[in-house]
Amino acid sequence: MNDALRLALRDSGHSIESLAARLGVDRKTVARWLNEDRIPHARHRVAAAEALGQPIRDIWPDTSRRRYPMAWFRPWQEMEREAVSLRSYQSMVVPGLLQTEGYARAVLGGTGLIAPGDVEQHLANRLARQDILRRDDPPRLTAVIDEGALRRPVGGPEVMRGQLEALVAACAAPHVRVHVVPATVGAYAGLNGPFVLAVGPELRTAGYVDTQLDGQLVTDPEDVAALLTVWENVRGEALSHWQSADLLGEMAKAWT
Repeated sequence: MNDALRLALRDSGHSIESLAARLGVDRKTVARWLNEDRIPHARHRVAAAEALGQPIRDIWPDTSRRRYPMAWFRPWQEMEREAVSLRSYQSMVVPGLLQTEGYARAVLGGTGLIAPGDVEQHLANRLARQDILRRDDPPRLTAVIDEGALRRPVGGPEVMRGQLEALVAACAAPHVRVHVVPATVGAYAGLNGPFVLAVGPELRTAGYVDTQLDGQLVTDPEDVAALLTVWENVRGEALSHWQSADLLGEMAKAWT
């Protein structure tokens, strides 16, 4: 990994000193990344990749991915943990940060991509991520969910009723806003797939998009701008927060 960083420095024309100055860190920190093969913190990886004009994965490839299938998710998880605000759009499932244990277990167990013996570990990791919403300084989370995701019987009626009731409860938190795109909406930008946008403590915005096999961290300014445009579209098609809370309450009662 240090060789990839060294090549990126050479190709960009940056020196250790100039990259350190660009990132606002000590030159010794950058030197450790080069000479001791240390992996920078997530926000520094994003900023360094931008400064060097290289994809993060080209500079810091995750060599443990084959042994640990979720290793590719760690850079985003670190950004999620540090975010001051999160904007999440989901068309098929409830966002992971708002999933109940029963719902999350049903989702993870139904993919066919996770070995049955590994589901509980993945479940524990997903539930642990939700701690960011319970801390003293939680990020502001705005979640837009397609109504179709809320009517899919994931885990059965009892699981769905619990999940919908949990979403209603989440709506009461001052730092959480939930919006539902009603089924009456026709074609809109969200049909192209889910994504999340995170604003970090240094006010940099990054995105995350899922595929069937892994996820992609989006840091290129043009790609982030495209996701922001899609966000404005899906948010504009959604009901207001309180209209959504009322609909969620009605839907919870229907799961009997």
